[in-house]
Amino acid sequence: MLSQASSFKELVGSFIELIYLAVPLIFAIIFLVISWRIIDAWIIHGGDETKVKAGKQTAIVGVVVLVVLASVWGIVGLLKSALVG
Repeated sequence: MLSQASSFKELVGSFIELIYLAVPLIFAIIFLVISWRIIDAWIIHGGDETKVKAGKQTAIVGVVVLVVLASVWGIVGLLKSALVG
């Protein structure tokens, strides 16, 4: 029974390490996409009101997405420390 628990612990640890590697990459990609859409809307097409409005919406959604992603990353860190140590 103990060997199964340690095997499960190793499996969870491996899965969490994989998430820890993927999250910064996903965070960077999302940040770059949001930044580009805001630059496109406010700087490149600054005179087009529909583009500016879309840029504002992108900024709001982008901040929410980044906050949620950071929260999930923190929760995964808590789970890792609680389950794996």
